[in-house]
Amino acid sequence: MTSLHIPRVRRRRLGVAVAAFGLIASFLAAGPAAATPDPGDAPDGKRMSKELAGDTRAAMENGDIPGVDEIVHSKNIKHLASVGKGALGSLNTDLAFQGRYAFAGNYDGFTIYDIGNPRSPKTVSQVLCPGGQNDISVSGNLLFLSTDSSRSDNSCNSTSQPASEKSSWEGMKIFDISDKRNPRYVAAVETACGSHTHTLVPGKRNVYVYVSSYFPSEDFPDCRPPHDGISVIKVPRKAPERSAVIDFPVLFPDGGNSGSEGSSYETTGCHDITAFPKKRLAAGACMGDGILMDISDPARPRVIDRVRDDTNFAFWHSATFSEDGDKVVFTDELGGGGAATCNAEVGPDRGANGIYDLKRRGHHRELVFRSYFKIPRHQADTENCVAHNGSLIPVKGRDIMVQAWYQGGVSVWEFTDSSRPKEIGYFERGPLSADTLTLGGSWSAYYYNGHIYSNDIAKGFDVLRVDDRRTAGAARVRMHELNVQTQPDYR
Repeated sequence: MTSLHIPRVRRRRLGVAVAAFGLIASFLAAGPAAATPDPGDAPDGKRMSKELAGDTRAAMENGDIPGVDEIVHSKNIKHLASVGKGALGSLNTDLAFQGRYAFAGNYDGFTIYDIGNPRSPKTVSQVLCPGGQNDISVSGNLLFLSTDSSRSDNSCNSTSQPASEKSSWEGMKIFDISDKRNPRYVAAVETACGSHTHTLVPGKRNVYVYVSSYFPSEDFPDCRPPHDGISVIKVPRKAPERSAVIDFPVLFPDGGNSGSEGSSYETTGCHDITAFPKKRLAAGACMGDGILMDISDPARPRVIDRVRDDTNFAFWHSATFSEDGDKVVFTDELGGGGAATCNAEVGPDRGANGIYDLKRRGHHRELVFRSYFKIPRHQADTENCVAHNGSLIPVKGRDIMVQAWYQGGVSVWEFTDSSRPKEIGYFERGPLSADTLTLGGSWSAYYYNGHIYSNDIAKGFDVLRVDDRRTAGAARVRMHELNVQTQPDYR
């Protein structure tokens, strides 16, 4: 592990810039990235060799992996309900929660579910608004939606348009959700290189939004290198139509990780940021770098520590703090979510989580590596599988997390001892296909008010319950709102 201490942050002021380029890192080792499919278009499946397809079928027959679409789970996990994607036929993405509602992103728009009865969730409304990947969050009466695919304009009727055209649009869309049955589109803000993901730092009067995006190119007039920071949007709650980019803090004055052959990716922006407002901290997963930031002034985030793992981490994807803020779990999205990496060939340390202890205090805090965690269940070569989005299960005195692993399913695991993490429960479906590598599985799996909710890319919205003495205390924790990338103080 490499720790780099950055003494100060250079920043660049911006107006509202046109975005450019919607890509998701898709590589093994340091291979080239592949473009995210256009909204509404499913990626082409990759047919396996006869030998690999035969191995998959043999593993099914032997009981080593579940059969196609077969549901399996540990004894302490129950599958309560599943709701199909409805009118939004593209890829399901992230989740957010408020009161009795769940908000589910999809490359074609978003769905609002009533989860007042978790055994029987109901679709309240669906909004058609194409613009991958439609990363989603909510705060009060506002819903935020990321657009990271180059569009003809900022409307929900837009069409795909090359990022090389100056008029193309990418960025943040804002909806009024005071009426859950009729969400109303109220504002749009263009951001440099689009908005792959975003993170809210909410205040009483304003919501600050950290916009993560990456992959600039000299061919894109509104997304040229260096793209070494994030956009900060200020959203007035009572006048969201006045939302605007107020700054572009540069997080990597030295340019960040230049990439290393056979391992980590070059840093050209951040993929995802998790804020912990109570602790005035944020952790950023930024392609080739993991960072820790001071967000005492939410309008001006500042890097206080940076780590790299050029041995086992390919693409720093997301971050989760422990409940007391003394650990950070970073995920490595080896293969960009589109590859089969949960197998013996790839091994236990790549495409995994990296667990870091947070040492020292104040601006001297340091991230110290402790261990890796990867699901112990090998998946078929036709199953895309890698560490992805998860959240804490809030249990006093323990660090327990639920996490999506695409077609590796949903894993519940404990990292109370950060040097010895272990899985304590799981839910998964068998491969979508025995012959073709087809994109699917759980994109996000989060714990909210007594249940686990999973947004499956291909299948839809799942509700799970965990019955385990180690997680029982979490049932007493009730939240009114949850955006996992804005980590609450559960205590």
